[in-house]
Amino acid sequence: MPASLTPDLGDRDVLARLFAPAANQPAIGLAVSGGADSLALMLLAHGWASSLDRPPKLFVYSLDHGFRPEARDEVAMVLDIAASLGIPARGLAWVGEKPQTGFQEAARQARYRLIGDAMAADGATLLLTAHHRADQAETVLMRLAHGSGIEGLKAMTARSTVEGVPMFRPLLDVEPSALAAIVDAAGLTPARDPSNDDPAYERVRWRQLLPSLAAEGLDSAALARFATRMAEADAALAQVTDLAFAQMVTLDGFGAASLPRDTFAALSPAIGRRVFGRVLNIVGGRQKPRALGQVERLYDQILGNDLLRAATLLGAVTRLKDDHIVVSREPGRALPSDAALPPGSQLVWDQRFLITNTSNEIGLTAAAADHLPRHRLEDVLGFKVTSPAEAIRTAPLVRDAEGGMLALGGWSFDERVKVELLID
Repeated sequence: MPASLTPDLGDRDVLARLFAPAANQPAIGLAVSGGADSLALMLLAHGWASSLDRPPKLFVYSLDHGFRPEARDEVAMVLDIAASLGIPARGLAWVGEKPQTGFQEAARQARYRLIGDAMAADGATLLLTAHHRADQAETVLMRLAHGSGIEGLKAMTARSTVEGVPMFRPLLDVEPSALAAIVDAAGLTPARDPSNDDPAYERVRWRQLLPSLAAEGLDSAALARFATRMAEADAALAQVTDLAFAQMVTLDGFGAASLPRDTFAALSPAIGRRVFGRVLNIVGGRQKPRALGQVERLYDQILGNDLLRAATLLGAVTRLKDDHIVVSREPGRALPSDAALPPGSQLVWDQRFLITNTSNEIGLTAAAADHLPRHRLEDVLGFKVTSPAEAIRTAPLVRDAEGGMLALGGWSFDERVKVELLID
C-alpha cells in the first residue's frame, strides 16, 4: 500500500491490527468530543469490539471545558450516540474559575484529570484517543520549528502516559478524510469547534500550511513516516545511552551522581546529552518540563570547561569536582513535606526513593534529612561521607514514633523499613 494511502477501515483485519494493543484490556475508555475524528473512533471501536468473542468493555467520556456554550449540547449529542450503540457514557465538566493565561495547558490537565478519575471509577485501564496522521504531521512541524531533537521529532507515539493516564492512539496512520467519511456514512453530523480554525493557535497555522507543503511532496504521510524514523533512531540512541549510563554513572546512597569527565567527554554529543539529561532527571526529582535547550547549554559548558561554579537546572546542582562531574539534588526546590508511612505502605519520596514500611508499626515518618552534621552521619554509616552537602540535606530520613533513625537516603538500619533509589 503506498505510504500516502490510509488503511482500509472497512476491513475487519485492518481494524483488528489497529486496535490490537487494546484487545487484552478489561475495559477501555474512549475520549469523544463530538468532532468527526472522535465520533469515528467511537464507531470504529464499537465495530471492532463487536467482532471479538471476549471484547473489552467500552466507556465513552465527553468533556465540556466550560469555554463554549455549545459544548454542553455537543456532550449531550455524544451521550445520545453512545447510548444508541449500547456504550456506557459519562458527560464530564470542568467547573470553577479558568486561568487567564495558559488556558490550553490548564484545559489539557483538567481533561485528563477528569477522564482519569472517571476511568478509575469504571475500571477502565486504557484511554483511546482519535489523534490521526494530520495531527502527527502538525506535531512534527511544530517541534521542528521549536528546535526539538530526535526525541521530540518522533512526535506522538501510539502508546504513552499523559498526566498519569495510560493512552493509546490507534488512528495515527489514518487520514482525517477517511474518518470524516465514516461519520458521514453513519448519517452523523459532527460538532465543529471554531478554535480548530483560529490562526491565533500555532497548531492551526501549521494545519493551514499543510496543503502547500503537500504540493511540494511534504504531505502528512511523509511527515508521519519521518516521525516513525525518528522514533526508530530514538530507540537506537536509547539503547546506547542505557549502556553508557550503566558503565559510567555512579549514584550514591544520597541520590547524588558522579561521572568521570574525560570518559563522558569522549561520548558522541547525541549520547552524552542523553546521559546527562537522564542524570538530571533522576537526581533532580524528575522535574518537568524537560528543558532540552538548557540541558544542551549546560552540557556545552561542562565540555568547554566553562562551568566555573555550581549550576542549577531541573532541580539539580551540577559542579565539577577534580576530574568528575557531580550532580546532586537542589535543596529547597519542591522537596516533599514530612510524610507518614502507615503499616505495610509504600511511599515514592521526591520521585527518587521508594520507601516501604515492611512492618505493622504506626508512627513512621519520612522527611528531608536537612542539616545533619557530617560527623554524625559518618558515625551512623561507618565510612567517610564525601557527598555534596546538598545531597545529604535532600535525602530522605525515616524515623519511628520515638524519633529513632530507621533509614537515611538509600541505607536502611532497621528491618522495619526498606529503601530503594529509583533510577528508571
